[in-house]
Amino acid sequence: MKFKQNISIINALMRITCGFTFLTWATAKMVKKPWKNQSYLMVVILSAMKIGEGILRYCPVVDVMENGQSMMKEKEHKDEFPDTY
Repeated sequence: MKFKQNISIINALMRITCGFTFLTWATAKMVKKPWKNQSYLMVVILSAMKIGEGILRYCPVVDVMENGQSMMKEKEHKDEFPDTY
């Protein structure tokens, strides 16, 4: 699958930093209370996702939002200038 990097370096560094911070916090909580790991496991998964987004500099949510905005602009453009024959 080909993808284009769609987040800046600063954004990527922030995602990596926050991802590692939450990953460390959640794993420490999981070690301290292993019987309550259901909610901490979700934080671990989301943190790992943010770390991956920062490393790859690609965010699927940003990509979907950009594609949706471009589709809305195309629709508005077609509504302004309808084809008349």
